[in-house]
Amino acid sequence: MTAKGASRRAEVHRKTSETDFTLSVDLDGSGRGEVKTGVGFFDHMLAQIARHGLLDLTVRGKGDLHVDSHHTVEDVGILLGQGLGKALGDRAGIVRYADARVPMMDALVSVALDAGGRGNLVLRGRFPEPQVGEFDTGLVREFFWSVVSHAGLDLHMEILYGENSHHMVEAAFKGFARALRRAVERDPRGTGVPSTKGVL
Repeated sequence: MTAKGASRRAEVHRKTSETDFTLSVDLDGSGRGEVKTGVGFFDHMLAQIARHGLLDLTVRGKGDLHVDSHHTVEDVGILLGQGLGKALGDRAGIVRYADARVPMMDALVSVALDAGGRGNLVLRGRFPEPQVGEFDTGLVREFFWSVVSHAGLDLHMEILYGENSHHMVEAAFKGFARALRRAVERDPRGTGVPSTKGVL
């Protein structure tokens, strides 16, 4: 069982013929993000997860950007999921469930999250533009699927409306960060694993 006050940090590494990245995460951080993937807009989104999730997040490495950014985004998502799962340990004492609604100018995104150990993604909504900078908006789904399937998160996200894809994607990342922050917080009244099963 995870002791109260125990460190909730993890470092993970993934090297394939397409990417080579190292990621570290501290669930009880201050929102510090040091991110360099080679994809500018994606770096900006990962920094949002750190800042609004109050995680300390470091990502370093390189991917086959001469092909496109798909493998980089997907593999960093895998690493973030693995890091979150490792840092959460047995998940004893966490709040577990949380939600967030985040507006950003013309866009509104709703997020609900269960940090209960089972990976699942429901993502509804479409982006009006295929690209934001060099980032393919279709990779939003790929990224979050990679995260939740490796972290054991059940994530339901709705892009309720919006006109500007940049605003819509950023609201999605901020909404995820806000919900994640609340879900993985230590519950001051909770003891043990937050499930009648006794295990997550």
